[in-house]
Amino acid sequence: MRHLVIGVAGGTGSGKTTVVKKIIEQLPKDSVVLLPQDAYYKDHSDIPIEERRKINYDHPLSFDNDLLISHIIELHNDRSVRQPIYSFITYTRQPETILLNPREIIIVEGILILEDPRIRELLDIKVFVDTDADERFIRRLKRDIQERGRSIDSVVSQYTEVVRPMHLQFVEPTKRYADVIIPQGGSNVVAIDLLTSKIKAKLMGI
Repeated sequence: MRHLVIGVAGGTGSGKTTVVKKIIEQLPKDSVVLLPQDAYYKDHSDIPIEERRKINYDHPLSFDNDLLISHIIELHNDRSVRQPIYSFITYTRQPETILLNPREIIIVEGILILEDPRIRELLDIKVFVDTDADERFIRRLKRDIQERGRSIDSVVSQYTEVVRPMHLQFVEPTKRYADVIIPQGGSNVVAIDLLTSKIKAKLMGI
């Protein structure tokens, strides 16, 4: 099977997930397998939860990129993998996994996908979703409160002390590696349509 590996990066709350969803909607059914970098956080079940909360989850070293890379390679070689399930409530991996089967298109999505040169080397198309900082913060605030059980104070504190500095240090600089930059995330219909057309053309060998 011929494979096309696409990396979608960008800051937290930039609209990466929406962009990926809209790309998948325009592609043939069952042609895409998705690897979200969020599923590959390192497991911290060996330390107390109070200590887990203090970990910098926006630093490149918080991800198990070795496992992520091995899964990209396995899928590229037509072999199924078992993706971890990560809990943002307990900051640990769950005992269950998700079976992922090889597909023509492999999409890898996450804030630091373009930071690791080993991952960049595996990508055929590198995308950076670029959204204004205030809009990203509002989206993260809503998500963390509604989906991850966080308080407003904890989200604001984490954003100002960790998320924003890490974005400026590690995420924003990776924009220079992108083949395609999509301003304003999922609302940029033209950019998403152009990217999808490029993906279809590459699959056809054009």
